Amino acid sequence: MFNYILFDLDGTLTDPKLGITSSVQYALRALGIEEPSLDKLEPFIGPPLADSFREFYGLDEGQIETAIAKYRERFNDRGIYENEIYPGIAEMLAALKASGKKLSIASSKPTQFVERILDYFDIRIYFDVIVGSNMDGTRSKKEEVVEEALRQMLPSELTSAEKKAAVAMVGDRRFDIEGAREHGITSVGVSFGYAPEGELEQAGADYIVDTVNALLEVLNG
Repeated sequence: MFNYILFDLDGTLTDPKLGITSSVQYALRALGIEEPSLDKLEPFIGPPLADSFREFYGLDEGQIETAIAKYRERFNDRGIYENEIYPGIAEMLAALKASGKKLSIASSKPTQFVERILDYFDIRIYFDVIVGSNMDGTRSKKEEVVEEALRQMLPSELTSAEKKAAVAMVGDRRFDIEGAREHGITSVGVSFGYAPEGELEQAGADYIVDTVNALLEVLNG
């Protein structure tokens, strides 16, 4: 039975596509790059922004800094609320909390944005620990975020075997699965998020679920 559960946010608890992709589109336009397709920008959902701007558009470090600033300019005012909580998520979190589990957010999104989103959907009350990245770009890798969340929520005396049995990381992308594996905890992939077909399997997720109800069943053991 999992007593400690870490959740990714984007694509796992909420569907942030419109807000994220529109803000990326806005940032690219500021650099003279026109990208009319929001669907093409879906890969930005999940990984750190800097990595995505570098990988998908070949931006140099100065351009990345400008792009992130422009992204946040739009996201802070509009994009953060262009977001929808998946049906059944609030009820699932309430059930897990009622059963005595400790819950954490482990997101590559800056912590202050994470907290505002949780407040917006009225689900912050379910989380004992909230960990995101820093606004200066540090602690943006999922492995780093998971490490900090575990530091804040786990008893230090857990053995490796106990940790694998008691702790789960839930996410929709390979970064979440890799972050869990890095720290020896169980990984649960959700297929209703933004992973390309086969990504969660290739990353080696311990469990893959297709619905919120199935996720609750896995987390309840």
